Amino acid sequence: MTEQLHDVRLVINGTTHDVQVPARRLLSDAIRHDCGLTGTHVGCEHGVCGACTVLVDGRPTRSCLMFAVSAVDTEITTVEGLTEADGSLSPVQQAFSDCHGLQCGFCTPGFLTTITAGLRENPTPTHEECRDMIAGNLCRCTGYQNIVKAVERAAEIQAELSR
Repeated sequence: MTEQLHDVRLVINGTTHDVQVPARRLLSDAIRHDCGLTGTHVGCEHGVCGACTVLVDGRPTRSCLMFAVSAVDTEITTVEGLTEADGSLSPVQQAFSDCHGLQCGFCTPGFLTTITAGLRENPTPTHEECRDMIAGNLCRCTGYQNIVKAVERAAEIQAELSR
């Protein structure tokens, strides 16, 4: 028996993607396989590691826990959508580069989207708030120190740009 496909319109990084997906297609799979945006990584597939985090209507969301059909009528931002309009790095991306906040890079897209949302909510976090901001994302390579430094640096860059 053939699984029924559903017409789904996803707005990702400001671009509309009309795709046909099974009802149980995960948003992470639709983003990667149906829309060709491979920056969103899938790690644990259980919502634990945070590698698949994207922004859905500005909020960090584990795309491995959401069905694509549930994302209709939302605005999705993936790591590819974080760059500035001129193609330059966002403050969070620049801070990760400046502070060496990554090693293998597998978890980085989830960290970048999570931190982007976190700094929108709290643009001047304390050191402890920076640590709390990333508490739901796992990295197997780093000791998190440079990631925390990157959060602090991103807040500084954003403050400098808003002056």
